[in-house]
This record gives sequence, structure tokens and C-alpha cells, in this order.
Amino acid sequence: MTQLDVDGTELRDVRIRPYGVTDADRLRRMSDRLSKRSLFTRFWSGSPYIPEYYVQAMDALDHWDREAMVALLDDEMIGIAEYARDAARPYRADLAALVADPWQRRGLGRILVSCLAPLAERRGITEFNADVILENQGAMRAILVCWPDVGSALVDGAARFSLPLPMPVPVPG
Repeated sequence: MTQLDVDGTELRDVRIRPYGVTDADRLRRMSDRLSKRSLFTRFWSGSPYIPEYYVQAMDALDHWDREAMVALLDDEMIGIAEYARDAARPYRADLAALVADPWQRRGLGRILVSCLAPLAERRGITEFNADVILENQGAMRAILVCWPDVGSALVDGAARFSLPLPMPVPVPG
């Protein structure tokens, strides 16, 4: 059980678990809690909702080469983080996360990724790649919180991060 505070409300019942076969409708409904900006910075398109191709891709997870963890509150999805293994370089996987707007900047994405990373490691993945659109400063800051010594390269108008696994152990501050 993870506790977060959103707008003064304590969230005692946030559950983190793997994406399951009954989650497609929850994922679709998550669109209601996402701004156009959040959708754009995740999917790099102007879709007003989570694209159906993405929902179908999540339903096709094999839980080995492609895995996702979700955050649920009152049976509604408020966050998702996923990896997809690179077929040409099977030790690498692309990483992406999406957190509903009211829960952004509260550590939920970091929690999801920290639950996903050990699964990837056990499956032979030693590095995540993350491409972040330059205007998504929040995502870049979140990456640097988790991987403080990592740099990025500019590729096709995005910051490309190579994130080694295991995740660094945070230094108490």
C-alpha cells in the first residue's frame, strides 16, 4: 500500500500491481483525468484521449518482453508505467509512464517505475531508454531524481535518456 497526498486528501488505498486483462476500460477512463498537455507529452499527438492502439497494445502484454504496472485508487487507474523490450538489443527496453494530472509531481511515477524496474532486471534487461519531449520538464526532472548521474542526448527533438538498471539507491537528503 502506498500513501500519497493529493490536494490535502490522504490516499490510503493506492494499489500498485501489474496491468491485467480487465484493465482496458480503466485505462480508457483514465483519459478523463488527463489534460491535453499530458496526453500530448506522453503520446506526442493531439489526441483528446488515450489512443485505442495503446489500449490494444496493453491488452497484448506478454509480461516478459513487454510489461506494465498500474496504480489504482478506488478501482480507477491513476497511473501506468511500462517497458517494451528492444528486439534488436534485448538487454534494452523503452520506458514510458503516464500519471493522471491530479497525481502528477507527487512521486507516483517514480513508485511505478521502481516497481517495474526489478521485473525488467529479472528478465535480463539492463537498461531503460526514455525519450522525453523537450517541453515535458516534469518528466525530465523525475528521471533525474531517480537517476541523478544520467545525461541525455537530443534525438529528433526529444531528450533521449539511457537509464542503467538497477536503479540507483537514493541518498537520504
